[in-house]
Amino acid sequence: MTDDTSERFDRGWATVAKINGPARDQQFRSLGEVAPDFARWIVESVYADVLSRPQLKLRDRELATVAALAAMGNSPAQLKAHVEGALNVGLGRDEIVEVISQMAVYAGVPAAIKGLQIAKEVFAERDAAGGGG
Repeated sequence: MTDDTSERFDRGWATVAKINGPARDQQFRSLGEVAPDFARWIVESVYADVLSRPQLKLRDRELATVAALAAMGNSPAQLKAHVEGALNVGLGRDEIVEVISQMAVYAGVPAAIKGLQIAKEVFAERDAAGGGG
């Protein structure tokens, strides 16, 4: 591993920690069990090269990610993880609900409903764990 790769991984891993908190280890381990090179690539390219760029705050990037995943409507596990991440980086529940609701205009009502159901699930899990957000 080159120093550049190590630096990219470390920068990406720090960003993963901000978004995913303690869940980062399980998520990385789970993906790494089947595709370790892909898991490392996600950390280095997505989290280091894109999500850690200074042009947007992490909360804005998570808001955009939640919107995109809700609009796509075909990635419920990733949407759930990024609703969690959005809460972790300071977005409020009302902001998350609002952006998912807006996707009804651009992606259709079924996509928005599914997204809101996923957000509701995350909120309930946080409430049950005493995590709020």
